[in-house]
Parts: sequence; structure tokens; C-alpha cells
Amino acid sequence: MTMDIKAYLREKRIIVDKALKDIFPEPEGYTAEIVAAMDYSLFAGGKRVRPILCMAAAEAVGGVENDVLPLACALELIHTYSLIHDDLPVMDDDELRRGKPTSHKVFGEALALLAGDGLLTESFRLMARMDLKPGLEPSSLLRAIALVAEAAGYQGMVGGQVLDIQWEGQNIDTSLVGLIHRHKTGALIAASATAGAVMGGGNEEEIQKIEEYGGKVGLAFQIADDILDIEGDTKTLGKTAGVDEKRKKNTYPAAIGIEPSKSMARQLIEEAVNALASFRAEANPLKYLAGYIIERKR
Repeated sequence: MTMDIKAYLREKRIIVDKALKDIFPEPEGYTAEIVAAMDYSLFAGGKRVRPILCMAAAEAVGGVENDVLPLACALELIHTYSLIHDDLPVMDDDELRRGKPTSHKVFGEALALLAGDGLLTESFRLMARMDLKPGLEPSSLLRAIALVAEAAGYQGMVGGQVLDIQWEGQNIDTSLVGLIHRHKTGALIAASATAGAVMGGGNEEEIQKIEEYGGKVGLAFQIADDILDIEGDTKTLGKTAGVDEKRKKNTYPAAIGIEPSKSMARQLIEEAVNALASFRAEANPLKYLAGYIIERKR
């Protein structure tokens, strides 16, 4: 079976965007300014990779897309909050994100910081809803929330960001580069797929296989990002190109070179797809999504 992965992504992105629009009210009253700031970054044109992985994983184990849509939206809120905070002057001090001025350039640093806080907090309100799926075992919901919380917190994304800052400008070995990438980027991507499988009703073997898939895809995603930062241009990327080298960030291209990094990413994607070998055709979107991870241009 062949699949038009770009058409699939467009279709799912429309679904996610509609659900996200339904979550947030029109800015009005005392919340108008903060909602406007959250909306600005949330609807700036993201690829919605994490929510789409969540939905695809749920369907791969026999679940239904709509049952995990609030969870999928929560993942996008967490991802967007992390981008707002990453762009702040105290962090990466970026002026461009998704082809638009970054949040703090539009709303000021204080409101941008609070917009990120608001998105992160709202994500857990969404995940805590007990009407996510009729007949859902509370233990499955709690397990999914715990997976996402660990991936987003100090044991995952936040911890990876700390390591990235601490080791910036220093020569480190590839094992530490991998540790940074698996936490800073890979953890939330892996949790997106794994939590989707949990909420979709997967058995333990299916969940384990999708977790393996997600871990490999997450690391490949970051390697692909690092390569695009070197080979891409600002207009196509929607963010300033070449900043990793300028800031002496620790990346695989910096550590082992471009071509070995491309080979590593391809190997990770092959291993990710192989992890799904026992799945039926319902897992095909996950397999094609893996290929898209390293073929994308932005």
C-alpha cells in the first residue's frame, strides 16, 4: 500500500486546528490579552506533528481518532508553550518563529512568558477531562497523563533544555548529544505516540512497540531539524537558519558531520518502522509519518 502522507497530514491538521479553535473562546474581558497571546503562537502555522502522531497511534491499536483528540490538542499546547519560552531573550532570544515575529516581540516578554504558562496549564485541564472516551478506565487516563507529564518535565523536555544550555559552546561526546536530543525533543514526541496507544486501548505489547517507535522517531526528528538548520533557508524554515552553529549548539552534524548524521537519521527511521512490523494496515500512517520526519523541508 502506498500513501499520500502530505494529504494525510493536511487532513489531520485541519481536524486538530478545528479542535484547538473550539477550545479557546474569542478574546474578551479580562482574559482577552492573554488569550490573544496564546492564540497568536498556537495558530501561527504549526505542523501538528505531535497530535497527529497521537491520533495515528490510537488508530494503529484499534482506537478512534475523536477519542484522543483532546489529548492530541493538549500535546500541541505543550509544544507551543515550549517554543514561546525557547524564543525568549533569557533562552535562545529568537526574533522569528514559523515565519512570524516571536511572541515576546509582539506582546512583550512578560505576557509571552505567561502565555506559555497558560498553554501548559490548559493542556493538563484538557487531559484531566474524564469524558475523553466513553468507558475509558481511569487508570488508562492517569497513565497517559503521567507519560506526558514526565516527557514534558524535568525528566524530559525541561531537563533536556537545561542540558542544552549548560553544555552550549563546549565540546561533548555523541552520547551526551544523544541524551540532550532524546530529552529536549524526543521525549514529548515519543510520549505523543505512546499516550495515544494507551488511550486507544492498545495492549502492553502494542504500547511497548509504539513507545520504541516513538523514541527512535523523536531522535530522528531532532537530527533532521539540526540538518535543516544548516541546509535550509530562513524563508522556508520560518525561523532563522544557521543559529545552531552561531551559538555553538551541540548537535549531531557538529559532532559527526552532515552525511553521517543523515545516515543515522535514516537508520533510526528504519528501526522505527521495523518496530511496527507486527501491526496491521492501521499502523501504515505511523510508518509513513516516520519517513516524512526526515524528508520534510521545514
